[in-house]
Amino acid sequence: MLRGRITSFSYAFAGLWVLIRTQPNAWIHGVATLVVIGAGMHFALPARDWALLVGALGLVWMGEALNTAIEFVADAAVPEQHLLIKHAKDIAAAAVLLASVAAALIGVLVFAPHVLG
Repeated sequence: MLRGRITSFSYAFAGLWVLIRTQPNAWIHGVATLVVIGAGMHFALPARDWALLVGALGLVWMGEALNTAIEFVADAAVPEQHLLIKHAKDIAAAAVLLASVAAALIGVLVFAPHVLG
């Protein structure tokens, strides 16, 4: 049972490595994540603010991972151009955009009082 759990974690880390290695947007998310963590440490944010930021960052990373998975599956299933595949990929990308905008707004709400006051 423990061996199975360890194996499933190894698959998850392999997927994370593929995400980081193959997706340029993952690098942008990585830089943004480091900036947010650095700013949070600089301003000594309270736990509530950290919870909001971690949740927002997690949603962006999850969106990017799901978007990448959808793109990989779609490309493998239908290598040629197809309107419905294009729509699916565009909608998955929109999900990442929506998560990123929400995360940016959360960042503004968390950091504005520290930067302005």
